[in-house]
Amino acid sequence: MPILGFSSHFLFHLPKPISLPPLTCYRNKGDVNSFHEQRLEDNKNDDMSKSLSHDDKNVKHDNIWQLFKEAQQNILYLNNQRLSAIEELNKTKKEKQSLLDKIKTLEAEKHETADNLSICSELLLRIDSMVLGSVINPAEASNFRSLVLSHKLSVADIFNVISHKRDSDLLRELRHFSDQSKKNGFHVIHICTEMTPLVSRGSVASYVTGISRALQRKGHLAEVILPKYTCLNLDEVQGLREVNVEAYSYFNGQLHGNKIWTGVVYGIGITLIEPLDYSSFFSREMIYGYPDDFERFSYFCRASLDYIVKCGKQPDILHLHNWETAIVGPLFWDIFVNKGLGGTRILLTCHDFNSQGIEKPNKLALCGLDPSSLHRPDRLQDNTNTQFINILKGGVVYSNRVVIMSSIHPKHSIVRNLSHELKPTLNDHEDKLTLAPYGFEKTTWDSSTDYFLPENFNAENINGKAVCKVALLQRLGLSEHSSIILVGCNFPEGADIDEKKMKDVVLNTKQHVQFIFMETSERPTLNQALESLQKELKDDDNIKFVRAYDEALSHLLFAGSDIILCRSFLDPTDETPLKALRYGAAPIAIGPEAHTNRNFIHHDQEATKYSKLINNTFGNMSLDLAIDEIRSNPSKWKQRIMDAMAHDLSWDGECYEVHVAAYSAIKNM
Repeated sequence: MPILGFSSHFLFHLPKPISLPPLTCYRNKGDVNSFHEQRLEDNKNDDMSKSLSHDDKNVKHDNIWQLFKEAQQNILYLNNQRLSAIEELNKTKKEKQSLLDKIKTLEAEKHETADNLSICSELLLRIDSMVLGSVINPAEASNFRSLVLSHKLSVADIFNVISHKRDSDLLRELRHFSDQSKKNGFHVIHICTEMTPLVSRGSVASYVTGISRALQRKGHLAEVILPKYTCLNLDEVQGLREVNVEAYSYFNGQLHGNKIWTGVVYGIGITLIEPLDYSSFFSREMIYGYPDDFERFSYFCRASLDYIVKCGKQPDILHLHNWETAIVGPLFWDIFVNKGLGGTRILLTCHDFNSQGIEKPNKLALCGLDPSSLHRPDRLQDNTNTQFINILKGGVVYSNRVVIMSSIHPKHSIVRNLSHELKPTLNDHEDKLTLAPYGFEKTTWDSSTDYFLPENFNAENINGKAVCKVALLQRLGLSEHSSIILVGCNFPEGADIDEKKMKDVVLNTKQHVQFIFMETSERPTLNQALESLQKELKDDDNIKFVRAYDEALSHLLFAGSDIILCRSFLDPTDETPLKALRYGAAPIAIGPEAHTNRNFIHHDQEATKYSKLINNTFGNMSLDLAIDEIRSNPSKWKQRIMDAMAHDLSWDGECYEVHVAAYSAIKNM
C-alpha cells in the first residue's frame, strides 16, 4: 500500500548496481604481453573504481532511507498536531457556546427582575399623574401605592402593559385588583441632585442608585426626584414621559409652574422637575459652582415637596443628600408636616463636610421659610460666622437621623477632624449620627455569577480564579508560568496618574512579576499619561498595556490578577478596592494619597466593617510586602484572600443594613 503519497515501487524496488566486464587493451596482432603491466594497473584502478562506486551508491541509498524516515516522522507529528488543534478548536467552540447559553440565561433572569421593578415603578408614576390630573384623590392613591408595594410580583404580572392604557382603564384594573393588606417595606423618596447614570459629579450619584437598587431588591420601594438638567443622560431611562399637568410651587412670593417628567431607571421610578419661569436654573453647563446655587436648589427642594403633597404621596422616609437638599428638613417641619405627611420622617446623608451652604439669612424667605425664627444658634445660624446661616447645619438639626458616608474613617475622627465648623452641632446631635460605607453594584460585579469569566468562583471555592488567570495571560500573550505574580492596574475615570511614581513602582518591583495597565477612560489627560508610561516601559516583556476599554477584559483583569493597584482607600468614587476584594485580588494603594493609608486606621467600634477589614489585611501593605507574602507563605495568603472575599462589600451588604436600621429607628419614634 502506498505510504504518504510515495510509490511502493520507488521505495521497495530500487534498481541494483550494473556489473560491467573489465576492459582489456590489445596490441597489433593480438599480443597483450607488452601491455601486461599496464593492464594490471588498469584492472586495479577499475576494481577500486567499482568498489568506490558501489560504496557511494550504498551511502546514497542509506541517506535516502534516513531522509524518508525523518520526513515520515515530521509528517506524522504535524498530522498529530493538526488533530490536536482540531480537537482543541472543537472544545473551544463548545465552551463558547456554553458560555453564550449561560449569558442568555443570566440576562433573561436579569431582565425579568428588572422588568418587574420597572413595571411597578411605572405604575406608581402613573398613579402620581392621576392624582395631579384629579382622576383620583390622594387617599385612594395612597392605598394603590400600598397595594403595589406589597404585591410587586403579582402586580408586574397583571399590569405588564401600562404605557398604552388610558387612565380610566388602568384605574378600573387597579380597583379590581385592590387589596388593603398592610405593606411591610419602607417607601423612601430621595430628593437629590445626582443619580447614576443620569448625572454624576461625585459620590452622591452612585450612592443614590446603589442604595435604591439594594432597597428594591429587598422588597422596599425607592423613588428619586431630580432637577431636569439639560445635560441629563436619558439613554437608560425607560418610559420617559411628560405628565400632562403643570405642578405649581412657591418661590419668591408667588407660585410658579413646573413641567413634571417621569420614567424608570434600573427599576427605580424617577421624577424630573423642570421650572418654567426659572428655566435657567438647570440649563447650565455645570451642576454646581454658581453664585445662585442656594436659589437654584432651594427652588427645587420646595418644588419637590409641593409635588409630593399634590400627588398625595405619604412616604415613610424623605432621604436628603448634602447641603443642596438639606433645606428640605426645615421646610418639612415648618410647612409640610401637616399636609398629609404626619407619618413621614427625615434622613440626611452627609458625603462630606467641605461644602456646607453658607448664606445670608434673608434668602430663606425665597422658599417660604421665616429667617428670624431660623437664624438662631440652635437652628441654622452658622457656628463661626454668626451673621450667616449654614444650610447643612439646618439639615442636621431638622433631620431625625444623619448618616455619614465614610468607608474608612471612624465616626469620632470625622466629627473631630473633618467636620470643620459643624463639630459643635454634630456633638449636640451625636445620638442621631450613624456611619455607613460605600458599596458597589454586585449584580454587575460578582465573581460567583459573572458571565464574563471562563469559570466562576467564590470564597468557599476559589479554584476558578486560577482558570481566570490563565485565560487572562493567554488573551494578552503573557507568560503563563504559575510562579509569576500578576498585578493589574485599572484606574477609574477621573483618576490622575503619577507617571514617575508608577514607573518607579514597576522598575523597583522584583522579578517574576507581570503588570497589566488597562484604559478605563476617554479623558485625554489620562490617555496621555498612560501613553507616556507605555513609551517609557515599552521594552519590558512583562508589562502589557490595553489602550481601549473592554468590559469583558476588565472583569477578567480583576478575576485573574493576584494584586490590583488602586490610588487609595479614601476616595468614595473609586470602587476598585471593593471589586478587587470581591474577585479575590489584594488591593494595594500606590496613589498620591497612599502614604496616608499607612497606619491611619484605628481599632474603633464606630468604624465600618470594611474599615476593620482593610486595617487587618491590606491597608498597611506595600506592593513589595504583598509580593513577598505571596511567595513566602502562599497557603496563608490564599486563606487571607478567601476570608476577605466572604465579606459582602456591595450596596446590599453593610450599607443596606445600616440604612434599614436607621429607617426602622426613626419610623418607631
